Amino acid sequence: MPHIDLPKEYPGIRSLFVFRPETAAPLNALVQTLLHNPHPSLSPGERELIATYVSSLNNCKYCSTVHGAIAKHHLLNGDVVQQVKTNPETAPISNKLKALLKIAWQVQLSGKEVSSSHVEAARKEGATDIEIHDTVLIAAAFSMFNRYVDGLATWAPDDPEVYDRMGKQRAEEGYLTPPFKIQPQSTE
Repeated sequence: MPHIDLPKEYPGIRSLFVFRPETAAPLNALVQTLLHNPHPSLSPGERELIATYVSSLNNCKYCSTVHGAIAKHHLLNGDVVQQVKTNPETAPISNKLKALLKIAWQVQLSGKEVSSSHVEAARKEGATDIEIHDTVLIAAAFSMFNRYVDGLATWAPDDPEVYDRMGKQRAEEGYLTPPFKIQPQSTE
């Protein structure tokens, strides 16, 4: 049960955005820029994988599942999403993305955990400064979003179909359109 009175028909961060639209606007704009808008070299699916991975490391059910669903719709492959969440080193992704995910993991622990060797390893795999920058920013932002969602005890659906519908919507529309309402789960 949420710690504050949130709209019951919206799960996760969407309930917080409906509750406080003044803070939702800049946060949605940030996520739109980081994950959906055109990027010089990282696809929306790769950027969603970074968000998914960090959210799974933070044990944020809502964020890791919904961003995993968005990544699945961008990549047309749900198996790779699960493999990245389980072990990115063995996932069928590029070595560059594996190196970027190592940086994201370090950011999730603490920004000070990112070392020159992590950055150099990513550069050796072809990562550019903007890719390294955006990986750190995605990891930092999603650590914040995860804490926002879980810190206010928002509800997360159990039905994978709900996440699939939300994932499809966000993959197609981005983050600036209104969410659809969901029947809240019974708390009994």
